[in-house]
Amino acid sequence: MELPGRIAMRLILATLALLAMTAGALSPAAAQEKPRTILVLDGSGSMWGQIDGVPKIDIARKVVAELLQSLPEDQELGLTVYGHRRKGDCHDIETVVPPGPQTRAAILRAIRAIRPKGKTPMTDAVIAAAEALRYTEEAATVILVSDGIETCNPDPCAAARALEETGVNFTAHVIGFDVTEAKALAQMRCIAEATGGRFLTAANATELATAMTEVATAPPPPPKPKPVEVTFDAIDGRHGPRIETPLIWTLRRGEEVIEENLRAPAFTATLPPGEYRVEVLRPEDEATAEEVFGVGSVAKTVTLALPEFRPPATIEAPDSGPAGATVKLRWTGPGGEIDYISVDRPGGQGDITYAYVKEGSPLDIRLPPEPGQYEFRYKMAVAGGGRKVIATRPVTVTPVSASIEPLGPLVAGGKVKLRWSGPDYENDYIDVVRPGESSSLTYAYTSAGSPLELPLPAEPGRYELRYVMHLHDTPLLRLPVEIKAASASLSAPESAEAGSTIEVGWEGPGNERDYIALFPAGSDSYVSWVYASDNPARLTMPAEPGAYEIAYVLAQGDTPIARLPIRVERPDALLEAPPEAPAASALEVRWEGPGTPYDRIGVRRAGEEDRFLFTVFTSKGNPARVILPPEPGVYELVYLFEQDDKELASRMISLSAPRVGLKAPRSAAPGSRIKVKWAGPGDEFDAIILYRAGRPDQRIVSVFTRLGNPADIFLPNVPGDYEIAYWLSAYETVLAATPISVR
Repeated sequence: MELPGRIAMRLILATLALLAMTAGALSPAAAQEKPRTILVLDGSGSMWGQIDGVPKIDIARKVVAELLQSLPEDQELGLTVYGHRRKGDCHDIETVVPPGPQTRAAILRAIRAIRPKGKTPMTDAVIAAAEALRYTEEAATVILVSDGIETCNPDPCAAARALEETGVNFTAHVIGFDVTEAKALAQMRCIAEATGGRFLTAANATELATAMTEVATAPPPPPKPKPVEVTFDAIDGRHGPRIETPLIWTLRRGEEVIEENLRAPAFTATLPPGEYRVEVLRPEDEATAEEVFGVGSVAKTVTLALPEFRPPATIEAPDSGPAGATVKLRWTGPGGEIDYISVDRPGGQGDITYAYVKEGSPLDIRLPPEPGQYEFRYKMAVAGGGRKVIATRPVTVTPVSASIEPLGPLVAGGKVKLRWSGPDYENDYIDVVRPGESSSLTYAYTSAGSPLELPLPAEPGRYELRYVMHLHDTPLLRLPVEIKAASASLSAPESAEAGSTIEVGWEGPGNERDYIALFPAGSDSYVSWVYASDNPARLTMPAEPGAYEIAYVLAQGDTPIARLPIRVERPDALLEAPPEAPAASALEVRWEGPGTPYDRIGVRRAGEEDRFLFTVFTSKGNPARVILPPEPGVYELVYLFEQDDKELASRMISLSAPRVGLKAPRSAAPGSRIKVKWAGPGDEFDAIILYRAGRPDQRIVSVFTRLGNPADIFLPNVPGDYEIAYWLSAYETVLAATPISVR
């Protein structure tokens, strides 16, 4: 087993060898420049790991301390440490001693103060050291001592290459201290090799001695010219797009074949400086191109221009056809999944109509809606989303005509039958527009046949009837017309009670979905309406009294064409009930009022206007059966009008103690039947219930009072203490209870 001291000594020697190498590899002139060096030391938490019982940080301190004593005084040296101040911080990098002469004591004090804590940003630490050495202006050497994998920078190799490319004469030597993980070793090796430095490991004495011998006795050879990346691609024609389909490539350097018959749209090769020749072949048409080029010290792209690709294609189609018509054409060509044939004017850059060739040959395609000279074009899809025209054929589009003849008067908001002629293509339509405009006010499809029925706008005035080809909404005909105003009249009473239903007589167009509506005076929003189908129409008045207008409204445009004022009066209502009654009793309340379907009689505590305890619909009968609240006190009976719950009448009532009682045995046998006499309101859903003592929410037996008095109660089979109670359903509460022992 190697002792920590021996490993430390080997680290000293390795580091000395590296420093010797940095000086020995220089020319005499360069050596006189005394290139500066920074030692980058790992201060991450993993440095507390031990080798033979000694923490690695202690070994490193000893190595550096002995190293400092052996270096010449004029050697400019600095110290950068990482991971020594904060946990989990990738920015914990510090050049604690800037590079310079006479720094030995400062470096020694600094390494003794290191307390490993954090992460391992070794790549960024090397970059920080290089910047401290002004590596872009002067020769610079960094010696990195690390025991672990990079934990911050995602790509140490890329960072090292960037330092090498931008530095004047930058070198990084790396010592892997007790490192066994393959990825960590690969990262360290890459940093060293990318910058022309050496990579050593310190795991045992034998391996370290071998590495020291290599470094001490064999200065690195002069650097060979670095290979660079060269990318090869091709374009379709001199100024065409980049070709994305596979090509056949051959790359040579003199007689040496580097790549042969490589199948790819493009490729990249790493090449040393020199002269090369590249050839490319397109399999589709066997077109070729080649180029001789040189490689220097920088990456480049070599682009070859192949002749423009035009696969054979043909189009057979009629010489002419009516505007908007569908014609058949035959085609030949590559038949790509998104290839298509389109129609456009000669020289045009768009597609007026088109059809995909995947639909087969012959292919249906529509001609443009406007007459004139056009051409069919086979458009082949190319890489990158573009299109290439590979075949054309001229075509003449001839005019088509249309006619419209109204067969009756044109009345606003009504309908008119039209006789028409035209091409009747799919989704063609006849519409109404304002003169010179294109927005349809109303329309009907020609597929309905001739004659067809066309709704008319609600406003009278001058308009145009149009025959419109659906393709690009192209008008074939504009016929000026005048639409006359519609008229209507109404008859109804001058006033009516709120909530009542009145009869409204009317005369008017009687169009489908025309309606009679009631508007508050001066308002555009109706509060009641009914279709103008029955005559007279039955119209319900609102709950709110006031001035209103009855209107005949055209469905087309919701346009009123006749109005009649009406006054809505507050209806009278009256309640008859005694001033006093027992609580929880059933009270008969006589009423007078509108009696609309949802009018109600309600009861509430005096002063609590918004909280009704019980309500019953007047439609249930007169008198209304009101179940009074179970608690004594002063209450109010109220007549509620169905619309918006308007209060039309009220009456105060005082409630005394409830008259309710139960008579049942004090005890009985389990499973036996007993009779319970009761006194109470006896409402439809009131019940005599049985439950365990104190638990009325968990009923065991429930018998409706409407089934008779006394009530038959079957006792449970489980002995225990129970209670029998009168359940007031209207208020969901127990009115009275009596105990019973089941034994």
